[in-house]
Amino acid sequence: MKKLKFGLSVIGLAIGMATAGVSTAAPAKGPTLSEKVFEETSLLYFQRCAGCHGVLRKGATGKNLEPESTLTKGQVRLEKIIAYGTEGGMNNFDDIFSKEQIKNLATFIQMEPPVPPEMSLAQMKSFTKEFVAPKDYPTKPLHGRNWKNFFVVIERDAGTAAIIDGDTKEIITHINTGYAVHVIKGTEHHKTEHPKDEVGRFWYTIGRDGKVNKIDLWQTPEKMLVAETKMAYDARDIAVSGDGKYVIAGGYWPPHFVIMDAVTLDPLKVVSTRGYNTKGDYINEARVAAIYTSPIQSSFIVAVKETGQMLQVDYNDLDNLTITSMASAEFLHDGFFDPTGRYFQIAANASNKMVVIDTKTRKLEKMIDVAKLPHPGPGANWIDEECGPVGGTTHLGEGSVSIWGNDPIGHPDQAWKLCYEVETDGPGVFIRTHETSDYVWVDQLKHPEPEVQQSVQVFDKKTHEIVKTIRVTEEEGKAALHMEFNDDGTEVWVSVWNRVDASNPTGEIVVYDAKTLEEKHRIKGLTTPTGKFNVYNRMNHKT
Repeated sequence: MKKLKFGLSVIGLAIGMATAGVSTAAPAKGPTLSEKVFEETSLLYFQRCAGCHGVLRKGATGKNLEPESTLTKGQVRLEKIIAYGTEGGMNNFDDIFSKEQIKNLATFIQMEPPVPPEMSLAQMKSFTKEFVAPKDYPTKPLHGRNWKNFFVVIERDAGTAAIIDGDTKEIITHINTGYAVHVIKGTEHHKTEHPKDEVGRFWYTIGRDGKVNKIDLWQTPEKMLVAETKMAYDARDIAVSGDGKYVIAGGYWPPHFVIMDAVTLDPLKVVSTRGYNTKGDYINEARVAAIYTSPIQSSFIVAVKETGQMLQVDYNDLDNLTITSMASAEFLHDGFFDPTGRYFQIAANASNKMVVIDTKTRKLEKMIDVAKLPHPGPGANWIDEECGPVGGTTHLGEGSVSIWGNDPIGHPDQAWKLCYEVETDGPGVFIRTHETSDYVWVDQLKHPEPEVQQSVQVFDKKTHEIVKTIRVTEEEGKAALHMEFNDDGTEVWVSVWNRVDASNPTGEIVVYDAKTLEEKHRIKGLTTPTGKFNVYNRMNHKT
């Protein structure tokens, strides 16, 4: 049997297959690819497809892509689906992939999927590096800037994070990170710990390649990257404990979570998330979708995508780890806390539900029926005149926003029930607001038409009506996504992706006046800027 190694060192991914031979063999009359093309297409699949369909191609948010299901569709139909997308929420890739790449992907998903190896704690430890020793950390900021209004920005396809001064709009530095960083999180004020003056100082990234980076915003730009490690071959989320002692990251492959020393990033504890789903089926690829730190408990919240299990993990005693498992619904994805920090609200997108977990009682509180494929991203909370405190989500499957009551103490009759819905022009990925703002912002990234994909919409919290559709860009191949407010809520920052040639720094961030909704500034020189996280808002759990 012919064997092949995945040479993914071109971007440092090394998804693990570099150490394990995988077969390109197929049935005599089945689809085949040359070793070189198989390797290239495997990398392409990992970069663009595995997040929704799984490394093993068993499906999650996206459909199962094992040969049993793909062979029946055939080469021509698969090529059309990849090129033009589907009404169910799959992107069109005709403006991202070449015709040859689409053809090869259609062939690849009709072949048996390669299986990557596991990763031991010893392997993880071998990746740990310190670039600045903790004893050499400064005791005060060295740059004289208003660091609490910094924006930490993911530059997805460049494998970097940009630090931008929110006051001057100046790009301070680009920091080398893992490939396609998915999330960056910093230390936050925590109700069970003693806040320190340096809360918000340290930020941690997690890349699609499982690389973890530690960023110190008090350093001079060239020294802001202070440590790194690697905890998986494919990963999505990260969080910092309330006492600032630990960092936790979750793996897509291998399916596990890892607790690290927050100072050195040395991996300390690894826990597998393989197990049974809510239907009693054993799931081998049980991926960690979301990880958050409870604002009121000394525990992490870990969402296991395919099993529908919510795990609450105490971090007080790593040797005797206490884990509470709460069954909910599949497939768990993005989530956010209510304003009190007690209730965690997370999308079970395949079930069209928002799941609510009570972190105080450690029980499932409620499951709310919403529209197709909910996807709140970092989410949004605000006050509604009728329902009181509410939360909201956009949807991957349709152009709508679902809003529900989330105050069971002050507004018990409205709690965990849909308050209202807002129809938008297209399916979106992110929703955002601020406590000082009259408006809620949503993007429409999942709509196939460029003019919709390039626009964001703004609706009024009082009237529930769309007040403005903002065309953020009109450049061919670009799309608008992800909104973030500055520290005092006077500005809204919107990212612009370049989908034609993401290797060039032609992405930008467009800054709008939060009251007038008029454009104020464009920050250029960025590569596919995605998530943007304002230090002050994130460290204080602002909406």
